Amino acid sequence: MEVRFRTGRLERAYRHGASAIRAFGDEVGRRYIQRINLMKAARDVDELLRLPGLRGHPLKGDRMGQYAIRLTGFMRLIFTVETKPQRIIWIEQVSKHYDD
Repeated sequence: MEVRFRTGRLERAYRHGASAIRAFGDEVGRRYIQRINLMKAARDVDELLRLPGLRGHPLKGDRMGQYAIRLTGFMRLIFTVETKPQRIIWIEQVSKHYDD
């Protein structure tokens, strides 16, 4: 799948590991890059959400239409999916997520 970023900060964090570590801390920064690489390799969102350990799931309420995958304990990578004209994942944010 193709991955795009909502902000320049999120894109820099992916492209430059040091930026990810500065922005999110060591463990979250490394996993952020790793998770985006997994997204790029996935055939579709269903495959991504089924990967063990990610605890991927669609969000509800105000965040309906978005998905979350686990980075660490409470930290999640939030993204949306655009399916037309092609499958594109938009990285929205890294945040604390308590609705597990």
